[in-house]
Amino acid sequence: MHEYVLILLVAAAVTYIATPFVRSLAVATGAFTAVRERDVHSTPIPRLGGVGIYIGFVAAALVARNLPYLGTLFADRQILGVLAAGGIVCLVGAFDDIRELDWLTKLAGQILAAGLMAYAGVQLLSLPISGTTILPTPVLVLFTIVVVIASTNAVNFIDGLDGLAAGVVGIAAFAFFIYSYLVSRAFVPANVFSVATLICAALVGCCAGFLPHNFHPARLFMGDSGALTLGLLLSAATITLTGNVDPSEVTANQVTAVFLPLVVPIAVLLLPLLDMVLAVIRRTRAGRRPWHPDAMHLHHRMLRIGHSHRRAVLIMYLWAAIVALGSVSFVVWEGWRPLGVLGVAVVLGVVLTVWLPKWSPHKRL
Repeated sequence: MHEYVLILLVAAAVTYIATPFVRSLAVATGAFTAVRERDVHSTPIPRLGGVGIYIGFVAAALVARNLPYLGTLFADRQILGVLAAGGIVCLVGAFDDIRELDWLTKLAGQILAAGLMAYAGVQLLSLPISGTTILPTPVLVLFTIVVVIASTNAVNFIDGLDGLAAGVVGIAAFAFFIYSYLVSRAFVPANVFSVATLICAALVGCCAGFLPHNFHPARLFMGDSGALTLGLLLSAATITLTGNVDPSEVTANQVTAVFLPLVVPIAVLLLPLLDMVLAVIRRTRAGRRPWHPDAMHLHHRMLRIGHSHRRAVLIMYLWAAIVALGSVSFVVWEGWRPLGVLGVAVVLGVVLTVWLPKWSPHKRL
């Protein structure tokens, strides 16, 4: 655990220090987010923050490579594949932040990055359906690419309020870190050092280091360079664990052993995935293209019902934590206890979401 804490701190410190320099670069290159009808900010804000996030992740990986235990993970090429793929999507996103690329070019970059990760060994080896389902390798590679594209775009969809995407991804990475650590500890022989856990620890640190610059009022947006990078890194963590573990090793409870390996990876990204699915349905029903932007995302609805900018973000953090940590609680606790805790948390979330604007309509967090 000490090595993971060190990696988290290194990622946070380097990201925090690098971000002001990245902001200067954004200003110099004209990478600004103009004020659009769907946006909630009133002045142009520089973007390109994903470059600082990627720098923090690379620094954490370099430190991990020289540690006694985490360094052993670099014996194969998975980490190098993740670093290279992250560099590709960060570069594509950076070009988009500066010059606005078309959707097809961005999609091609995501497919290239996902294919590179699969080539490096970061791919599903099976699907945790009805135990372990083995499919032909080309099918599993295709599933891997779909998961990466869905994750990167889901994070991009939710990146609409200051600090929202970084906070939600940080919470998701923290939840999956716990899950991956506990699953790895159950291996025979026990080994808590895994690629998935390493990626999550670094990802939590990157988000923590970026948030002070990005929380409302933001001095820098992460842009596509950040949203695509965060989505890819989180998908890499889930892919390296999901489908590579026997469900019976996750928990002694046979019921949870069946659904946890499938549910947890979805749950940690449920909020951005839900927002993306609703947006695609909403736009196609209206006769628009799925990638055509609008002002009907979940965070826009939070503002419309009376929440302030910061309060809307904090409540969405709460919902992300309820879903992500709630799913992981089934690994930690047996029996009905997780359901009871999860039920109380859901009630609290509903109360704060619906009634808080009525109780304190003039308060601004």
